[in-house]
Amino acid sequence: MNERETIDGVPVTEERIAAWAAEAEAGYDVAALKKRGRGRPGRGAEPSQVVALRLTVEEIAAIDERAEREGKSRSEVIREALHFLAL
Repeated sequence: MNERETIDGVPVTEERIAAWAAEAEAGYDVAALKKRGRGRPGRGAEPSQVVALRLTVEEIAAIDERAEREGKSRSEVIREALHFLAL
């Protein structure tokens, strides 16, 4: 497991994955899950689209280093770079 993977700033460990698996195997309260809403909140008024992108190991490392340095996600760094290019 990549030690840099986090969820809400908390590292994803093998122990955490095992706990999630045990929770899933025990079953979920479907009614409670449906109350949460669907998926991630939008980034704006228009629907967002996921775009696949192939990057080299070096490119990903550079993005991850910048994201960590600036306290941002990988996606935020990529979106900012695209926004800069569009100016």
